[in-house]
Amino acid sequence: MSTVNILIVEDELVTRNTLKSVFEAEGYNVLEANDGDEMQQVIKNNSNINLIIMDINLPGKNGLLLARELRENKNIALIFLTGRDNEVDKILGLEIGADDYITKPFNPRELTIRIRNLLTRTMQDNLHFEEKRQKVENYKFNGWTLEIDSRSLISPNGDLFKLPRSEFRAILHFIENPGKIQTRADLLMKMTGRELKAHDRTVDVTIRRIRKHFESIPETPEIIATIHGEGYRFCGEIE
Repeated sequence: MSTVNILIVEDELVTRNTLKSVFEAEGYNVLEANDGDEMQQVIKNNSNINLIIMDINLPGKNGLLLARELRENKNIALIFLTGRDNEVDKILGLEIGADDYITKPFNPRELTIRIRNLLTRTMQDNLHFEEKRQKVENYKFNGWTLEIDSRSLISPNGDLFKLPRSEFRAILHFIENPGKIQTRADLLMKMTGRELKAHDRTVDVTIRRIRKHFESIPETPEIIATIHGEGYRFCGEIE
């Protein structure tokens, strides 16, 4: 396997050096940025970054704004590692498309496990994506189209929604398992490669974002139904 490249976007030098030491001990190649401008330059000069670890409180543009801009152009795995531990920031971070949200102070062992699981899931997803792209160009249901190559959702009116990694994985998983109830634990594992813990709202936030796309067309029937006490089910009619 080729070396995994991790970009740390963190303005606190002590924290950045700690993360660098932890990741290099795991065999990862580490790139560093102090703020958004440096991050953009590193990304421009390195086309094979596998994961970005980003703080929210950064000089200039904060991490939430940077993540939103990043998601418009890139599909790199992203984890927020921040001291902002309120629920609003966490939900917003996940809604923007972060794969995980970890608060400081952090346990280095837990962090490396989460990163390993996310990277494993990401690489498996990329292999699955390549195989899928060779076999299937898109899926059509209820007037909507999920494009595999661009990882986009296209409405009956032609509006295109570029999907963050978590949304794309979730919709593709639903489509490949129509009518089958998907538990939150199953969906979270499919989306992020980590196990569901108490109070983890990642799945619910992702489903809410997906539903907003469908709600942009009022005539769209219920595509993802909530099965109370069990999870969610895809109810679309695949062509």
